[in-house]
Amino acid sequence: MSILLYNTATRRKERFAPGDPDRVTMYVCGPTVYNLVHIGNARPVVVFDVLYRLLRSQYPRVVYARNITDVDDKINQAAKEGGESIADVANRFTEAFHEDIAGLNVLAPDVEPRATDHIAAMIAMIERLVESGHAYAADGHVLFNVPSMANYGRLSGRNRDDMIAGARVEVAPYKRDPADFVLWKPSTDDLPGWDSPWGRGRPGWHLECSAMIETHLGTTIDIHGGGQDLVFPHHENELAQSTCAHDGADYVRYWVHNGYITVSGEKMSKSLGNFFTLREILAVAPGEAIRYALLSGHYRKPLDWSPEAVSQARASLDRLYKALQGAGPATPGSEDAEVPGAIIEALSDDLNTPRALAELHAIAGELNSATDGRERERHAARLRSAGRFLGFLQSDPVAWFRWQPRDADGLGDAEIDAMVEARRKARSNKDFAEADRLRDELAARGVVLEDTREGTTWYRQSG
Repeated sequence: MSILLYNTATRRKERFAPGDPDRVTMYVCGPTVYNLVHIGNARPVVVFDVLYRLLRSQYPRVVYARNITDVDDKINQAAKEGGESIADVANRFTEAFHEDIAGLNVLAPDVEPRATDHIAAMIAMIERLVESGHAYAADGHVLFNVPSMANYGRLSGRNRDDMIAGARVEVAPYKRDPADFVLWKPSTDDLPGWDSPWGRGRPGWHLECSAMIETHLGTTIDIHGGGQDLVFPHHENELAQSTCAHDGADYVRYWVHNGYITVSGEKMSKSLGNFFTLREILAVAPGEAIRYALLSGHYRKPLDWSPEAVSQARASLDRLYKALQGAGPATPGSEDAEVPGAIIEALSDDLNTPRALAELHAIAGELNSATDGRERERHAARLRSAGRFLGFLQSDPVAWFRWQPRDADGLGDAEIDAMVEARRKARSNKDFAEADRLRDELAARGVVLEDTREGTTWYRQSG
């Protein structure tokens, strides 16, 4: 089945045709590790996880790289403000990033390069750019010579004045042109630095990704992904330096960018008080519900974030888990069920996740309405397979319905089990008043009981 992707470079949907069908390459810009990741950072992690899953279902080998930017002025500032070493800040927030995104059921990338492990490759790339006239050294800096590339700006589609204003470029006497950007900059003794032909210094942000892509994926890659905010200047500058460092060779075949996350229609910002870290949200909502909310809108469109959106996502997952719970345990061999074609078809149309989620619920509806035992088993296997492919339904239904917020002050599982057992004994002794009292007390504390032939089960109400 052909995959259609919207290519930012051409501004249209195109049929995906990798350079080498036996080795598809994808690179996604990862975090700059100076703080906890926020919900806006989580969106590309989840979006490109879905694309990775889709590509793996269609091609024999996919090499997915997502980097860690561990040398950056923001990290330096965070270390200074916190009285920590720069390495400690970078390592601590790298670990926090891994912990937080694990809650979103994302697959690990095949390669996770760190910028500081690729300094030699960055220096070599700069040297090639200087030799070819696309870069120059000045006052301890090395800058890319923007006028040397005739079609600079083709990715973002901006004119020269807009590009200079949009990049908020530094007006420096050592620049030949206001649009020129830094490839290498000098470091003082208190900052990270490496020896280079231009003195002790550190790389510019844009250069890091170019060097890591060249090292792990090659000169030309199939897909480069990231948030819409990276189109300019980051990806524009990556494209320029990588193209010029390789004698004009194509850098990326398909540029794919996800839209912004807003809060009540406004851009998320600490100053507006509408800034949410992923860790904060994971404390009050299951990771699968956050993943569902992030995929509930098309990846290229803005996505408005709110507690209500997470509650709606959790309620949607409740319906899916309820269908599986009613179907009983998975039967032997059901794990081998093929992913329903409707799911693949939806995702192959430029990652249409809202349609894929609708297909998931359609399968659950078929499961709920089936009366024949074998039909129920078949639909349950399809639902599990579809959910697994999309990164959902990874919990046991009982565990799902018993989830509670990290710092919840409600009843613990053991307390609830004890009250359920006390109610069972009261009913056995025909003390129905006590049984009703216990049931009402549990209900008042958000615990719902269901009496079945096999006994009493319980779950926590969501929301």
